Amino acid sequence: MIEFKNVSKSYEPGGEIIHNANFTIAKGEFAFLVGSSGSGKSTLIKMILKEEDPTTGHIIINGTDTTSLKPSKVPYLRRSMGIVFQDFRLLPDKTVYENVAFAMHVVKATPKHIKRQVPMVLAQVGLADKAKVYPNELSGGEQQRVALARAIVNNPSMLIADEPTGNLDPNTAWDIMGLLNDINLRGTTVVVATHAKDIVDRMNKRVIRIDKGDIVRDEKGGYDGEV
Repeated sequence: MIEFKNVSKSYEPGGEIIHNANFTIAKGEFAFLVGSSGSGKSTLIKMILKEEDPTTGHIIINGTDTTSLKPSKVPYLRRSMGIVFQDFRLLPDKTVYENVAFAMHVVKATPKHIKRQVPMVLAQVGLADKAKVYPNELSGGEQQRVALARAIVNNPSMLIADEPTGNLDPNTAWDIMGLLNDINLRGTTVVVATHAKDIVDRMNKRVIRIDKGDIVRDEKGGYDGEV
């Protein structure tokens, strides 16, 4: 599903950001990617999304070595991924329904499919009654639910969430993590980059820790290794 083989990333003149990363995230797995600010985890996420390329090594996504993937093929790669960010990135002039439907228009889904799929996904994230509302009328947690609905509406094989609870209060953060867990239980591979130690500790999933560009831990347990 996601495989890093001897991946390093260097910037000039800043030096090496990622050093010889090796890990595999299997189909249907839930993994946390943790590390302090500047540790390199955002660079790992960008390389998974092919927003950045490794300096050396290979990245395989769904059986495709993306290291040498032509730019014209990148949008097709990203169609296999749902992506959720800390800042939601909703379109302010579109309703909740339109924000989610927009992701389906991009992949040229039929109107009939959109009409059937969007309400189903909004119900899945608990927003069936918010379809006609605009983002500025929603709470932060509701906006993140819209972002989640948009990320999964095309049935991606994997969901990449970069600090998805960073702008949310603790109770709302747990609601979002519960949704991510439910999505994972339906078979979607989930990778969450986060600083939220309490969430990582309580969920007891696989934890990949990066420190100063090195993978220093890769095992199931809490943020600091406790099971």
